[in-house]
Amino acid sequence: MKTLFFLLEKEFKQLMRNKGVLRTLLIAPMIQLILLPLAADYSVKNIHIAVVDNDHSTFSQKLINKIASSGYFTLTGSTPSYKQALVMVEQDKADLALHIPAGFERNLVRENNQKLYVAINAISGTKASLGGTYLSSIVQDYNSDIRLQWENGAEDTTPKIGVASYYWYNPFMNYHLYMVPAILVTLVTALAAMQSAFNIVAEKESGTIEQINVTPIKKHIFIIGKLLPFLVLASVIFTIGLILSWVLYGIVPVGNLAVLYASLIVYLFAMLGLGLLISTYSNTQMQAMSLAFFFINIFNMLSGVFTSIDSMPVWAQTIVETFPPSHFIKIMRMVVLKGSGLGDITYHLGAMFVIGIVFNTWAIINYRKRA
Repeated sequence: MKTLFFLLEKEFKQLMRNKGVLRTLLIAPMIQLILLPLAADYSVKNIHIAVVDNDHSTFSQKLINKIASSGYFTLTGSTPSYKQALVMVEQDKADLALHIPAGFERNLVRENNQKLYVAINAISGTKASLGGTYLSSIVQDYNSDIRLQWENGAEDTTPKIGVASYYWYNPFMNYHLYMVPAILVTLVTALAAMQSAFNIVAEKESGTIEQINVTPIKKHIFIIGKLLPFLVLASVIFTIGLILSWVLYGIVPVGNLAVLYASLIVYLFAMLGLGLLISTYSNTQMQAMSLAFFFINIFNMLSGVFTSIDSMPVWAQTIVETFPPSHFIKIMRMVVLKGSGLGDITYHLGAMFVIGIVFNTWAIINYRKRA
C-alpha cells in the first residue's frame, strides 16, 4: 500500500502540473454537453411541402391550414398542377408534394371516401419517413375532426371506445431526457479510454518508463496507480455533467445517486482497463490515439446513443453486449428516467464488471517490465 500511495502521489502531481491538459479535460466535456443535446434532436421540422389544390373548397383550405399550422411543415408553393409540384421536388425546393384532387369535398360528403396523393423525396430517408408519418397523422386527425362534426349533427347511438394514452417516464416526449444521459456517458468514455491510454505511452516516449521498470513495483500495483487518478477525474467530470444537466435541461435523476455512482465506478473499471490495454500495445501517442478513436467511434455508433439496439440484427446485438457503454447507457436511462434500483440493473453491472476483469487482467499480463 505504501508503494501504491507514492505512485498515486506521483500520478496526481504529474496530472495537476499539466494545466493545459487539465483545462481541456474539464472544459471540453462541458461545452460538448451544452451543444450536443441541442443538435441531437430526433424531431424533424421545417419540412418543405408543395400543395396542389384542384378543389379550392372549404374542406381543402382547412386541411392546408392545418398542415401549415402544425409546426412541422413549411408551405413552399401552391402549384396549379401535380406535375409542377413534382418539379419542385426534383429541384429540392420541396420535400413533399400533396395533391388534393378536384371534387375532394363533394366526394367526401357524398361517398364518404376520397384519396389524397403524396410524393415524398426519399433521398434523406429519415426526413422522408418522418415527413410522411407527420402528414399521415395530420390527415387522420383532420379526418377525425370531420367525422366528429358529422356525428354531432345527427343522432348516433353506435357504441364507441375511447383511448386515453399516457407516456410513462417521459410524459412530454422531451428528447433531452433520452439523449443527455447517453451523451454524458460518451464524454466519460472518451476521457477514460483515451487519457488512460496516453498515460503509459507518454511514459514510454519520455523515457521515464525505464526508470519505473527498474524499481520493485509489481505490475498490478503499477496498473492500479495508473488507473485510479483518471477514475477520480472521470467522476468529477460526471458530477459536473449531472449539474449541467440539471441547470440547463432540468434533468433530475429519479433514482438514487448512489446507484449512479456505484455503476459509474464499475463502468470506469472496465473502460480504464481498455485504455490501459491499448497503451500496452502502443509505442507512441499517435498509435494510442488511433486505437482509442477506433473503439470510441464504434461505441458511439452501436451502443444505443442515437439508435435502438433492439432494432439491430441478432448478431450485432450479441457483439454490442460486449461493449461496456451499451450497458452503462441503459443503466443511466433506467436510473435517471425510471428510478431503477440495484436489483433492476444487476445484469448490466455484472456484465460491465466481467468485461472490466477481462480488460484489466489482459493489460496486467500484457505489460512487460522491460526497456
